[in-house]
Amino acid sequence: MNNLINKEVKIIQLGHIEYQEAWDQQEKIFKQIISTKINNRKNKKTDQTENYLLSCSHPHVYTLGRSGDEENLLIDKDFIKKENLSFYKINRGGDITYHGPGQVVIYPILDLENFFTDIHKYLRLLEESVILTLKKLNIESGRVDGLTGVWVNHNSNTPKKICAMGVKTSRWVTMHGLALNVNTDLKYFKNIIPCGIQGKDVTSIDREIGEEISLEKVEKILIKNLSEVFEFKII
Repeated sequence: MNNLINKEVKIIQLGHIEYQEAWDQQEKIFKQIISTKINNRKNKKTDQTENYLLSCSHPHVYTLGRSGDEENLLIDKDFIKKENLSFYKINRGGDITYHGPGQVVIYPILDLENFFTDIHKYLRLLEESVILTLKKLNIESGRVDGLTGVWVNHNSNTPKKICAMGVKTSRWVTMHGLALNVNTDLKYFKNIIPCGIQGKDVTSIDREIGEEISLEKVEKILIKNLSEVFEFKII
């Protein structure tokens, strides 16, 4: 464990970026933080570990987590190529999801030993940050028992997912994160069984409020709420 706790988080805004490029950047930072921790333990050092939060959006892409079932991708490789889509099998938890224009995607790369060592709590605080963001936009949302993410109509028999989550952790360092539908073209979700959950719909902020809202505005609110919920300082 770090003797010098660091609750500062560097925000890196990647803009609209190809999925592979953003994944490569995540991996580079993730490995750097883990290397610092290994070096600290090996050499009995107390160097601080850094924390990062990457924000971006992606061109149309489907990603399948480690425990996912490729049967939940309802289109074949020919269709993916024809429609200029992408598909990746990746190293996060969870099943299949979609990323595309009109989403705010957040990748926190945090050393949880700077905060708390509890993955369940980490996921719940990510959800809470999104719930508070949606509340600011006059959208009531919440959790559905047994399911990760944030949902609208969460207390009904017809909840609609508005934010998907999937993370990877190693040595208490996190990567991957969340995707919040803002002005997302929801038709792309019809090509998958989102998160491998049958019979659940998806929605977006613009659909819920009946007007378009900028990604920049939502991103700003969300990052502020993340900083308050996790009690970190933005640098």
